[in-house]
Amino acid sequence: MPFPSLADAFEQFRHRLPARARLFIGGASGEPLGLARLFKADPELTSGLTFLGAWIAGINVTDWAGFHHEASAETIFLPPAQRPSFEAGRTRFLPLSYSQAWHWMAATPLDGAVLLVSPPDADGNVSLGVSPDFSPLMLARSGVPLLGIINPQMPAPPNSPKVPLSKFAQLAEDDAPILELPGGPLPPAFETIAGHIAALIDEGDALQFGVGNVQQAILSALKGRRGLRIYSGMVSDPVLGMLDADPTLRVDTGVATGTKALYDRMATEPRVHFHPVSKTHFASALAAVPRLRAINSVIEVDLFGQANAEFINGRQVAGQGGLNDFLRGAALSEGGLAITALMATAKGGEISRIVPRLPPDAVTVMRTDMDVVITEIGTARLRGKSIDARAEALISIADPQHRPMLAEEWEAMRRRI
Repeated sequence: MPFPSLADAFEQFRHRLPARARLFIGGASGEPLGLARLFKADPELTSGLTFLGAWIAGINVTDWAGFHHEASAETIFLPPAQRPSFEAGRTRFLPLSYSQAWHWMAATPLDGAVLLVSPPDADGNVSLGVSPDFSPLMLARSGVPLLGIINPQMPAPPNSPKVPLSKFAQLAEDDAPILELPGGPLPPAFETIAGHIAALIDEGDALQFGVGNVQQAILSALKGRRGLRIYSGMVSDPVLGMLDADPTLRVDTGVATGTKALYDRMATEPRVHFHPVSKTHFASALAAVPRLRAINSVIEVDLFGQANAEFINGRQVAGQGGLNDFLRGAALSEGGLAITALMATAKGGEISRIVPRLPPDAVTVMRTDMDVVITEIGTARLRGKSIDARAEALISIADPQHRPMLAEEWEAMRRRI
């Protein structure tokens, strides 16, 4: 069945919308890069549009509000690509967790949504592919017309949600490559950190991990292990080694973002199950996963156990994403453990990432939500410890050259408490 080109379909879809319309655009590997290229070629198409989405720092690189001075955006992350429109006041940043973003997107006014999907099967159903994420919510909202972009490069995994073509108000075909996220060399410190984390993981555990160095490092360290389960908001290429090593491995995730090798495998892999955010990030769902090991990274941790995952030198560089969802979910899980990892220093050792005290506007994680903190120096267990014991444990995993400063600062702060 032939479908209209993306340019023709979007023009028709735009006529369905009000002059000033609010439009959901998918993120992660579901970001419609072909639509971004269309807008770059014809910026006037975005005039009057407000784009909404969860475009992830380090993955998504489109400034959806940047095509036209009359376009705007609302998002829960702040990737570097969106910095220009943020500073111009056209991108509005909402400090929400991933689960909170689901509720926001369920209630905020919407005039339309754009979903990237696979080609239809013999029954006329398309797949949400390797990035269901928030798309099932868009499908469930009444009165929100959907533009389905059928992309032959989007795989249709055996266990990803399928949708009949009749759900879409408008369909288009576009063969633009879907977003890829290649891995890179790991800093040596991350291999050491991964070794400390691996020592806390046993047969029967369910693993959640953030994307990037932490995921790559821990899955490399666990290569060859069996009897584990993966329950994570996102997986990338390193999961392939785990699937190869353990024929019984089950993976539950919301998104797969990586290279073509990952996408080709997902197209036929029955052990990977794709879910919406309500399944991957809600506390009720995470609490039902026994022995959940939530493994994530942050920028800094202070001696009270508070963590910063969003600011560098006072500048917003990211959002909290699913960090707090998973920390709290692991705390509710029977036998669960929340692990937070970071390198002990930055700038070649000049700056300690274990700091005396975070400024109030840089606290992403409250001290009550922190459990285990790991650097390449070692492991600090915080839960159940007094404030003094927590500070002592955190100083012990700081770089030795910064420990005297941290001890002196703690002593001064302690006298004021």
